[in-house]
Amino acid sequence: MRINHPVGSRIKGKVKSITEFGLFVEVEENIDGLVHVSDLHWTKKIKHPSEVYKKGDEVEAVVLGIDVDNERISLGIKQLSDDPWAQVAKRYPVGVRIRGKVTSLTDFGMFVELEEGVEGLIHVSQLSAERIDKPASLYKIGDEIEAEVTTVDAREKRIGLSIKALRRSEEREEMDAYLKREQSGARFSLGDVMGSEFGDKTKS
Repeated sequence: MRINHPVGSRIKGKVKSITEFGLFVEVEENIDGLVHVSDLHWTKKIKHPSEVYKKGDEVEAVVLGIDVDNERISLGIKQLSDDPWAQVAKRYPVGVRIRGKVTSLTDFGMFVELEEGVEGLIHVSQLSAERIDKPASLYKIGDEIEAEVTTVDAREKRIGLSIKALRRSEEREEMDAYLKREQSGARFSLGDVMGSEFGDKTKS
């Protein structure tokens, strides 16, 4: 088998057939390549390729590998774009505040979409300082919430979020702001007194 498309090159071809494990795409005449279901999308969980594609669709893909002996060509569609999780630790470092929409609710917590393809989990223990048995008792799908990033694992594609931690951070900030105002007020009052005394002495 000879192919005019080396590894790393892009091809366009029609979907010849669809199976539960992937798509067969025509690379050249009489030569098909396989896009495994895991290489269809970076973040969407596709149970069956037919959910997204149908026979005859024209697709673009990247040549991932060529096995000449077994006459197999591996293709990838998700590789046409960057993995959104590759820079997630930089975009969402621990301690940063996020705003997102609730996408699903479970007994152990709720998932929140930070951006397309990137979700974080707020464990039920991190919803509030008070005990919460079911997240659905407080939130519903589509609610927009704020939370704080507590953990990031780009390899496992997991982000831990906490509303409880956000509330603690807000309380600390309010306390710091209050103390600064108090200190500033104390200095101002002292300056007023000293200025007043100094003025009185000059008058006398």
